[in-house]
Amino acid sequence: MDDLIYTGNDQGMCDEFKESMMSFFDMTDLGNMRYFLGIEVLQNTNGIFVCQRKYAHEILIRFNMVECNPVKNPIVPGMKLSRTDTRPKADATLYKQAVGSLMYLIATRPDLMYVVSLISRFMENPSESQLNVVKQILQYIKGATELGML
Repeated sequence: MDDLIYTGNDQGMCDEFKESMMSFFDMTDLGNMRYFLGIEVLQNTNGIFVCQRKYAHEILIRFNMVECNPVKNPIVPGMKLSRTDTRPKADATLYKQAVGSLMYLIATRPDLMYVVSLISRFMENPSESQLNVVKQILQYIKGATELGML
């Protein structure tokens, strides 16, 4: 086993569990969790908070959107996307990579869930207009990171 994470609301029980595990296995206690599967974890007296700020920044770098202009909405309200879009086709591989990256980001960003599920419907044959929606989502993420919302 590589990693072990445990949690509980009884500190004594958590300490007892840790001691029993350390008696059976060669283990190192790394303290409170700070990162898990790319998700940042902040634990304090107010609760446990998770975010993916670093991952969001990596997405912006990967898709060359670090210098983009931020927007306030992840999609233009009322925008209609269609499978029969006659506009030029987008690079399907790039589209799939971007949508896949955004799917992992919605673990901590439920505000993106609707629009990411919407754009995921066009993975097979994306058009430039659908790719533009992906870029707008990335611009929204840029704005959220600048405002400290991510």
